[in-house]
Parts: sequence; structure tokens; C-alpha cells
Amino acid sequence: MFKTRITDLFGIRYPLIQGGMRYVSRAELVAAVANAGGLGFLSAHSFASPEALHAEIEKIRTLTDKPFGVNLTILSKLSVRPEDSAQVILDAGVQCVETAGGNPARFITAFKEAGIKVLHKCTAVRFALKAEQLGADAISLTGFEAAGHPGEDNVPNTVLIPAAVDRLKIPVVANGGFADGRGLAAALALGAEGIAMGTRFLMTQESPMPNAVKARYLSASECDTTLICRSIGDSTRVLKNGLADQILELEKSGTATHDELMPLASSLRWIQAAEKDDPDDGAYAAGMGVGLIHDIPSCHELVQKIIGDARAIIDKRLRDIAG
Repeated sequence: MFKTRITDLFGIRYPLIQGGMRYVSRAELVAAVANAGGLGFLSAHSFASPEALHAEIEKIRTLTDKPFGVNLTILSKLSVRPEDSAQVILDAGVQCVETAGGNPARFITAFKEAGIKVLHKCTAVRFALKAEQLGADAISLTGFEAAGHPGEDNVPNTVLIPAAVDRLKIPVVANGGFADGRGLAAALALGAEGIAMGTRFLMTQESPMPNAVKARYLSASECDTTLICRSIGDSTRVLKNGLADQILELEKSGTATHDELMPLASSLRWIQAAEKDDPDDGAYAAGMGVGLIHDIPSCHELVQKIIGDARAIIDKRLRDIAG
């Protein structure tokens, strides 16, 4: 058992968090992570109605009696308003929430009054400090290496995590580029009290991502991701493929608008591609850590391997080096 403020806060065995991923973070994956001793987050953004979200929460409860949470993406243009998803979370008595994508101020008070723990996901120390001021219980800090939206500051976790830890009182989870026990040990050494992983949990047996798409991730190296949509201030790290190249070519023109790029870069496009098991027709989010992924284990196998390797590094290798 690893004991940190994160394991104490969320009542979990290991400081491993599966971040909320649209389409991927469904009941089976979330429950599998929970049963393995980590903390899984269901993606509220994946469901077309409040009723569908509530049903998925109840489905998780049939699969695990361990703690789990819901990711609440705070964006204005969603099929279900964040306010409606937040009400489902409150009504369902979920234990913890991962807020992301915007300022959580209008949600934190209600969550805290209901006894719900809030992990706020953000990309910079200044945003983390604001979330702490608003009452967040912990921060998931996203470095430049991360899949999806790593922000616009281009700061890697080796600098970002200690910079945040130096200024925050609440615990920090390191997010971006982590895929194994070496990463967990490194994050703990940097001052984080856990790691969050998206791409690594996407590449598990319980993940619903289709096999052909998983095979493309499995063949990728650490150099096979790229940032799209930087020209419109919405940097997104994705797998390199033909569609990503097309988006980058449009951006090179210097005149591509948000409305021109989004039909190609949107989550709707890659979800449709995934449902066709097509690895080339979507801009699939992927972190640089994809180059460290060489298998597709069960969540239980993955968690045990990460914890075992991290223990070996901390207990033996570092001790031997230090004499």
C-alpha cells in the first residue's frame, strides 16, 4: 500500500488516477480501476442526457464498491450543460469530482457542502492557486507531455510539478507522460502525491477503444504525437496520422479559423472514427507517454506492475545509489 495525502483524501489503496476521457471513461473501465486500487473518473461529457449519466453512475455501483468519481468538463458548448451534469453528481451522491476545462467556482461550493471531494485539473500553477483559493481539495496538474489539452505554456512536468508543490498547500497529482512505475517514482520524488494517466488506461483490456485504434497507439513511439490547433489557442496533443497532418497543413496557411478546424479536430470526428474502428480518420488524443506502452493489460495487471516497479525503484535502486 502506498500512503499519500491523495490516497487518504479519496480513500484509495494506490495513488493512481484514471482521468476522465470522453468516450473511453465508461463504467467498465472506471470500475476496473477502482477494483484495482486506483481512482477512476467517469466522463460526464460522454453522455447525451442527464438520465444517461445517472444510469452509468448506477452501473458502476453494480461493478464495484470502491470509491470512484465523475469528470465534469466545464465548457459552454456541450450537449448537456455542466450545470445539469453537476446536479446529477449531487443527486447521485458521488464521492469525488474531477473538474476540468474552466473555472470551477460556480460548482465547488455546492460540491463541498455535499461532502464531495474536488480534484481540479489544470495546466498552470496560476490556475492551481486559484482553484486552491476557491476550495479545491487537490490539483491534477497537466504538463506539456499530456494528451488532449496541455495548455499554452509548454512547461514539462519536471519543472511544473515542483513549481506547483512549492506554492500550494493542497496535494498535487502529476498528469502527463506517466505510464509506468518509473513515472510514479519520479513524480513522488518531484513532490507530487500521485499520478493521473489517460493514454495508459486507454490501453487496457477494459477500455472500449476499438482494437485497430489500440493497435495504432501500440505501434507509436514517443515521437509519434503532435500538437494541433495551436494557431487558435487550443493546443491539443494527438497521435500523428493523415488527419493530423491535414490539420497542421491548414494551420500553416495562417488563415485557418476555428470553424474550419473544428470539423476535423473535434472529439465528435474522432469518436465517429473510433466507432468505425478507423485509426486514420480522427484526431485521437495521445500523450508522449504512448511511446512507453508496449502491451494491453487488464487494469489490475497494470496497477500491480506500476506499484511493484515503483516499490523496487524506491526501496532498492535509489537506496543502492545513495549508498
